[in-house]
This record gives sequence, C-alpha cells and structure tokens, in this order.
Amino acid sequence: MNQTPLASDTAMVLSAGIGKRMRPLTATQPKPLVRVAGKSLIDHTLDKLDAAGIAKAVVNVHYLADALEGHLKVRRKGPEIAISDEREQLLETGGGMVKAAPLLPDTFFCLNSDNIWLDGPVDVFHELSLAWDEDKMDALLLLVPHPRAMNYRGEGDFHLDTVGHVIRRKPGYVAPFIYSGIQIVSKRLLRDAPEGPFSTNLLWTRAIEEGRLFGIVHTGLWFEVGSPDMIKPTEEWLTRA
Repeated sequence: MNQTPLASDTAMVLSAGIGKRMRPLTATQPKPLVRVAGKSLIDHTLDKLDAAGIAKAVVNVHYLADALEGHLKVRRKGPEIAISDEREQLLETGGGMVKAAPLLPDTFFCLNSDNIWLDGPVDVFHELSLAWDEDKMDALLLLVPHPRAMNYRGEGDFHLDTVGHVIRRKPGYVAPFIYSGIQIVSKRLLRDAPEGPFSTNLLWTRAIEEGRLFGIVHTGLWFEVGSPDMIKPTEEWLTRA
C-alpha cells in the first residue's frame, strides 16, 4: 500500500489534439479512443488515475469532441470527469491548462491522454508526490531514461543536475532523459500566461530560469504510442509484463 499522501486529488488529462501522427487511425476517431491491448488510450490513463486514488480528471476536448465526450459519459464510476471545452479553438498544452484552470486546484497532476506505462515499486502519482515540494517547485516532471522508454526513437529531452533541476538538451547532443508526459503543476506556473494557444514549453522555460522546474526519474517502463506502428510492439510488451 502506498503511504505517501497524494500531492493532489485532481489531474488534467490533455486530450484535445488532432493526432496527426496516428493517422489513418485518427481519421474517424480522436487519438484518445485509439485502442491498445483491448482498451482505449484514455482508459489506460483514467484507470491508472482511479487506481492511484485520484478523484477527479479534467479532460479537454477539441478534435471529434462529441465522440470523446460520449465515451467518457458511459465509462465506469471513477474518476469523476469534468470537461474543458476547446471546440472553438485548439489551445495546445499551455493554453489548455490556462482554460481549464477554473476547474483545477492550486496543485494538480497533468498528463497526456496517450500515455501507457508500467509502474515501479509505487505508482507514478505517489512517486511524484513523494518528491513534490510546493515551496520550491512550479512543476515536477516525470522523466524516463532511454533504456526504459520503449518505442522511443529520439535524442532525449532533458538533463538533471545534482539537486533535480531540469536542464534542456542542447541542439546536436543527446540528453539522458525523455519527458514522460506526466507532471505535477502548481498554478504558479500559469501566472501571466499569454492568451490563446501556446505550448507548456514557454512556461517551463521561465521556470528553468527561476530554478523552479524539477524532475525525477521514473522507476518503471514507459511506452511511446505516437504512431500506428508503435501499437503492436507496445501490446507485445504489455503481454509479457
């Protein structure tokens, strides 16, 4: 049983994107409804939230929003679902958080709806909560080393210094850690945010400059499922796990 209290009982699940890399599977359905190992991507995520004890999930919608909302209305009991509606304009990750802010507490988890992962000794939400320091952090990112990032083909995203500050990869170099798409966010990160669509990277850059963006290393496995060819290898891994 996990002994660490959760840093928040609420998570934002980023689900509004068009999913271009997942075409043709996303021609007629939103990416969060693409099925992997017999379950939609968003249900993989919501099941993990529910198992960890997170009571509320704020889900933003844009592309084929009616289909995603309809799916969420008929799914099982938990977590409680609140919809942040971006039908009029896709706001990207940063803008999506800003729009959803009235539905979110001062501290919340934020994760992509297409994440699939296997936990280490404790689930990722308690893993992050154990390291969370409200006083010195604006966001805490869950990072994955290359050997535990299944299907990943990139050069990495970040380095960590000796106290856990996040440092961006320099162009032309390889970084040891990949961002998992899972983080804890303080609403301080959203202060003075621009209007309209923008990436969370804009807010992370300021937090890095202020020494308030931190990361921890995930102790389990993480699967990139960004394109159709990554589905079968992921299913094979999950079958073996």
